[in-house]
Amino acid sequence: MTLPDVLYAEDDADQAEMTIEVLSEYYTVDHVADGSQALEHVLHRSYGIIVLDRRLPGMDGLSLVRAIRRARIATPILLLTALGAVDDRVDGLDAGANDYLVKPFAFEELLARMRALHRGFTAAGRRRPIGCWTLTPDSQAIYSPSEVRVALTATETALLEALAASPEHIFTRRELVGAVHPADGEAVSTGSIDTYVHYVRRKTVPEIIETVRGRGYRLGVPE
Repeated sequence: MTLPDVLYAEDDADQAEMTIEVLSEYYTVDHVADGSQALEHVLHRSYGIIVLDRRLPGMDGLSLVRAIRRARIATPILLLTALGAVDDRVDGLDAGANDYLVKPFAFEELLARMRALHRGFTAAGRRRPIGCWTLTPDSQAIYSPSEVRVALTATETALLEALAASPEHIFTRRELVGAVHPADGEAVSTGSIDTYVHYVRRKTVPEIIETVRGRGYRLGVPE
């Protein structure tokens, strides 16, 4: 069974070593010790849960949470901190964190809170940010920056999800045919991709998919 992916940001080497050892039994863990590095990871791959220490070099935990939410990434975030005052917990939750755990903590409680966050996120459905737009593949829809819901067909959804999964990659039309029609891709014309790109742009904005002349398409950065 594939283990859920977790991003864990902690600059205390001893704490990180112990926590990674425990988490690795249940999750695939990416560990970073710097807030700016954590943001780069979050912006370029999908995680099931994000676990952040509040006091990080490069970018502190609260600023990092705010940056993640500004990017319209809905992945659940658990903040870890030595600051246990009510105001500190409120600040973390208001910044966009889903839960807050005060150090020192029991690993059993950490794992229980992570399971609860993951269950809630899975039930709510996946969300992929595309610039200021948000794709919800499970409901075959995309939301505009003003939260207007735009319905997509299954093929349009598969096209956008493939592009969003590797936002820096330039896809050839044949690669996109394979992603959109995995069962019978060889029998489908590559020209059909141009048609679906046109449909998606017409429903949203032209900038949502970038044309790379002579090579294919990649994800755009729509306003």
